[in-house]
Amino acid sequence: MTGKGEAWRLQLLFGWLNFVLVVPSIYLLLGLPLVMREHGWSGTDIGLFQLAGLPAVFKFLLALPVQRYRSAHGHYRLWALVLCLLLALLLVLVSQQGITSNRGYLFGLAFAAGVLATWADIPVNALAIKLLPQSQQIRAGSIRSAALFLGAIVGAGVMLLVQSRWGWQAPFLLMAAGLLLTLLPLTWLREGRSSGAIAEPVGPSLADWAGYFRQPGARLWTWVLLSSFPFVGAAWLYLKPLLLDEGMTAPHVALIAGIGGGVVGALASLLGGRVVQRLGPGRTIPLFMLWALFALLALTAAVAVQAGMAWLLAAAFLLATAMGAVSSLVFTLMMFFSRAQRQAADYGLQASLFVLTRMLVPIAAGVLLDHSGHLGMLAGLSLAMFVVCALALAARRSIALATAGLYTSADKAVRADPGLVDGSGPTQRAI
Repeated sequence: MTGKGEAWRLQLLFGWLNFVLVVPSIYLLLGLPLVMREHGWSGTDIGLFQLAGLPAVFKFLLALPVQRYRSAHGHYRLWALVLCLLLALLLVLVSQQGITSNRGYLFGLAFAAGVLATWADIPVNALAIKLLPQSQQIRAGSIRSAALFLGAIVGAGVMLLVQSRWGWQAPFLLMAAGLLLTLLPLTWLREGRSSGAIAEPVGPSLADWAGYFRQPGARLWTWVLLSSFPFVGAAWLYLKPLLLDEGMTAPHVALIAGIGGGVVGALASLLGGRVVQRLGPGRTIPLFMLWALFALLALTAAVAVQAGMAWLLAAAFLLATAMGAVSSLVFTLMMFFSRAQRQAADYGLQASLFVLTRMLVPIAAGVLLDHSGHLGMLAGLSLAMFVVCALALAARRSIALATAGLYTSADKAVRADPGLVDGSGPTQRAI
């Protein structure tokens, strides 16, 4: 059984790992375009450069070798060590190129960094699922969500300030140093096997995604996973253009929506985890979806009645709280629905589904923005979120039953796996 002090050390380690892995991706995709524009890159060039984020959609495929090729001496730990080291070395290589280098070569390096960052995320979070008892996974989900919000602040804000002050190399070297700092605690970490779980085979183990969907509540959960975040995420993406159109200056938009919104989202993530722990996922899912709908309606109303900048900013911060709460819930349940012995494959599948809709919905929202303006886009996103609320109400009982043992201590409760019946999965999972 994991002691309280050890559990907190693991939580901090995995929070730091998620932070240092997300910062390079955010800097490359959201921060670097500003630098590119300053050096004469066209809009088309910058848009095509965003394809460096495409590997995140194929996380389910990158999970297969992590799941299949095992070691008896720290399976996920070794994968995380190697991939973090390779990413750090690649960032050092990128730092030596410069923004004036061949653009195709620079894109290739950024794409490779996207692959490594996406790939490293799989063993890191599979290791968290394996080592943390499920009584700690709610906290892990909220910490991970907070780490991603803080990573957005650093990657799309702080690193730009570092670049403007100390030049092209400084952000990449700092990000590489952050990754290298994780190698020592990862080396010392004893992976072993999760408390109460059966021994994991050292030989190859395939994904068995059909077994994932046979878990109690998994099918309805997958629909919630696909739909819960992308509509509030799309609204947040287009919030900056909205504030600019309403007359706010670019520096103020970056300060309020970028840094301020990121801080509010991180705090909401931590608070959201406490709410999930107190009420349970079954009751929290419709509650958080309704809160997201309320935030979208508030922003829509502020635009519709031209309520002024103060009301618009209040609605924007409401939206940030909804994003933080929903993302903490999503990351918690992604951990829960990742089966023992198949943590990497199940997590990779869920992460790919999450990223897919998160990328597609903003495209549709952008088309709606061009044809109907900000009000039409926000109304459309609100209507879609209303449907998500109905889905959450329909799924709440199924997910509540599936997660009924989530709060019992690791040494007292065991949830049966569907593999008991059909032989497709592990015998049981420790709670």
